[in-house]
Amino acid sequence: MTRTYEANDIQVLEGLEAVRMRPGMYVGSTGPRGLHHLLWEIVDNAIDEAANGYASVIEVILHKNNSVTVIDNGRGIPVGIHDTMKIPGVQVVFTQLHAGGKFNTKNYNYSGGLHGVGASVVNALSRWLEVEVAVDGRLYRQRYESYEKDGKTYAGRPVTGLEELGPTEKQGTKVTFLPDDRIFDDIHMNSDVIAKRLKELAFLNKGIKMILTDQRSEDGGSKSYYYSGGLVDFVEYLNEDKTPIHNEVIYFEGEKDGILAQVAIQYTDSYTESIFSYVNNIPTSEGGTHETGFKAALTKVLNEYVRKLNLYKGKNGGLTGEDFREGMTAVLSVKMHNVQFEGQTKTKLGNTEARTAIEAIVSEKLQYYLDDIDNQEVLKVILEKAINAAKVREAARKAKEITRKKNSLEAAPLVGKLASCTGRDPKLNELFLVEGDSAGGSAKQGRDRQFQAILPLRGKPLNAEKKRLDQVLANEEFRTIISALGTGIDEDFNINNLKYDKVIILADADQDGAHIRAILLTFFFRYMKELITDGHVYIGMPPLYKISKGNMVEYAYNDEELKTKIKKFGKGYSVQRYKGLGEMNPEQLWETTMNPANRSIVKVDIEDAAEAEKLVTILMGDKIDSRRQYITTHANFNKKDIFQEMGV
Repeated sequence: MTRTYEANDIQVLEGLEAVRMRPGMYVGSTGPRGLHHLLWEIVDNAIDEAANGYASVIEVILHKNNSVTVIDNGRGIPVGIHDTMKIPGVQVVFTQLHAGGKFNTKNYNYSGGLHGVGASVVNALSRWLEVEVAVDGRLYRQRYESYEKDGKTYAGRPVTGLEELGPTEKQGTKVTFLPDDRIFDDIHMNSDVIAKRLKELAFLNKGIKMILTDQRSEDGGSKSYYYSGGLVDFVEYLNEDKTPIHNEVIYFEGEKDGILAQVAIQYTDSYTESIFSYVNNIPTSEGGTHETGFKAALTKVLNEYVRKLNLYKGKNGGLTGEDFREGMTAVLSVKMHNVQFEGQTKTKLGNTEARTAIEAIVSEKLQYYLDDIDNQEVLKVILEKAINAAKVREAARKAKEITRKKNSLEAAPLVGKLASCTGRDPKLNELFLVEGDSAGGSAKQGRDRQFQAILPLRGKPLNAEKKRLDQVLANEEFRTIISALGTGIDEDFNINNLKYDKVIILADADQDGAHIRAILLTFFFRYMKELITDGHVYIGMPPLYKISKGNMVEYAYNDEELKTKIKKFGKGYSVQRYKGLGEMNPEQLWETTMNPANRSIVKVDIEDAAEAEKLVTILMGDKIDSRRQYITTHANFNKKDIFQEMGV
């Protein structure tokens, strides 16, 4: 039975100008992440309608004026008069902080929104917002604006009443808003970022159609995402460019104590694990109690089969969780009430009850699946892979001990290689991973020794995507990096032991430099992912050009900047195109690339963990055709030479 959604179901906890004063508190930042957070809040509300069975289609439209529309065919936000507020329910939702229908479980069994903050925050941080509600055969509209008057700021104020526009055959909510360019650095949303998230939501909510229309693009076309298989389709998508060792994706779902879990698993011939978890459709990239419960159950169930079948005579009599997760791609989707995320970014689940419930569900359902006579071959290949992993682990254990014994490691390969800094506060220190001895020598001479350490990379490290952990640890370049950072690696990784707040990759702006950056980022992604997720990894951006005229010298970091600076120089200038870092003397390298006052560095971030996994597999894995197709699709082969374009 469909439950009605009335104005009085909306609970008000407190009564928007404060949001504009401190936007970072509500959306994280005023950069791209915060801008897109506005959209996610409105999309989350629509997804909550869909996830609870009230909507089947959600559409996002990006308009040419940078406004955005989100449409769903759910029940529609209530338009009746709220008992205590004496205004329409829809106005309460968009003008009152902490107001919404999600503080109890009558209207939404499971919700992923900002606990009622979402809609009003989007309104507060927009120049204007319009909402249309189609409910009970009638169409309603209200408009809100943020403006200044008599020296005071007014945020998200209604500029119309709730207008009844007439009859309609539609049902649902349509929200259109223009992010405020007085708040955000840039209000142009990235359609690729949005497409990836909508695709992810379509995987997580099988049977829900997600549509993206970008009116700003040349064709103004639409993309739609619909997956009848849900998580099974998700895992197959993630493993498209890997080699599965069993055909059928293992899938099961269950419920315990009001907590629902859906799990999809498939093993491949790779050496690393890939677990992607979600709570009420929100990615939990840092894991949490639900992942802990999943891992514990997986290890327990599979070890029981190993013992029962007497397959392994290892040192401790059983295999580790690490052994059982080698090559595993898994998606865990949890739905629950009263979610407690650790941190404002909602990336780690803190509910202790989730571990108990998920462990119980996975233990029961996985054992039921593997006991089935039709799935004995799947069980066999999983256990064989885990046993092989255990044998390799013994070799890796010896290599890992090298990284734990600081004195023995630093006494060998690091001597004469790492130029440490004198400062002892890790939060102030930086480590530059520099391509080549020549550039490394310049960097050592040009750096600020108090807080900048230099580690030259004399050779190209291994591609960690194609190697086992013991092979990675046998590589001298990786061993020196691990030792220099001090965190350990893989299961032994501990971010609290990090010796440098910034790890800056400094490589040439050419094909070899790009390859070295990709190899290092793949290594960090696979074995030290927390370095990236905690914001410690950066790419140094050396200049591409040096423009000089007499005593005037300036540097350009890209072609557009070169055009601008050449115009400023007028006639009689000369341009040097840097082919590599080794062409710069220590003073130039400091001035252009290492001096915090004027250098350009880019923080490496993971917006979408599942898409990052997919991309690393494509670019660094074994499937040549997939890599060629990706490069053909995304590379710009028609770009003109900058000097030809300028007629130089």
